[in-house]
Amino acid sequence: MCAHIITDNKTLFDTYHQLQAGDIVVGRIRLRPGEESLLVDLVSRGIHLIPSATAQLCSRSKVLQAGLLGTFMGPGTRPVHDLHDMLRLVGEYGGKEKVICKLDRANGGTGVLCFGSIEDVYNQAVLGTLAFPFVVQPFYADCRDIRVVVLGDVVEAYERRNASNFRHNLHFGGVSRPWKLTGEQRELCRRIMQRADFPYAHIDFLVARTGETWLTEINLRGGLRGAALSQKDYLTRVERIHEEMVLRLQETGQSVE
Repeated sequence: MCAHIITDNKTLFDTYHQLQAGDIVVGRIRLRPGEESLLVDLVSRGIHLIPSATAQLCSRSKVLQAGLLGTFMGPGTRPVHDLHDMLRLVGEYGGKEKVICKLDRANGGTGVLCFGSIEDVYNQAVLGTLAFPFVVQPFYADCRDIRVVVLGDVVEAYERRNASNFRHNLHFGGVSRPWKLTGEQRELCRRIMQRADFPYAHIDFLVARTGETWLTEINLRGGLRGAALSQKDYLTRVERIHEEMVLRLQETGQSVE
């Protein structure tokens, strides 16, 4: 029996219950909050997802990123699911230093909050004004914000700077300039993508004054403001990567139509 290739959400959900092991779904699946478990169902039925379920879930959740990729992130970065996690962090942080909180699904810098101390975060969580889950990390001062776009052999990196906003957001007054990745930073990209099974990625780094490089976020899609790569070229390259991944599945002996 030939496997089927699904390339759009409408066809996917119109034929969802008829899909069989070996079928392939290509492209990031659009899901509403709470529907993520459908990815688990597809994988358990032997349906191939391109990109993988792990990559798609990581792209949707900063909390999952901190859980899976925390070893690549700055010291003290933790996913927070409940008040028990918060109490542990109060004891771990201890001091009065500023703290960054990242809301789980907010993008474009809109969910990055700065608090005066870990106690301030705890108070907001207890009072219910800060909804779980979220990510907490120390405020790392004087770091450079680097965006890396990885599309197969094409790797573009640029620094984002905003003199009036610690978020370095390019949409609200920030500027960018090219950044030359070190060999260690390129290897870090490879290891991060391998761990979370990303075939391509937008990766955000913080580079400390000491030269240390820490992951802050990874996504399958992201803004290209500041990049030399055009949106058209970006989409063409992503499609090419998808096609190559389908071909590799064919080469394993699977028949695809």
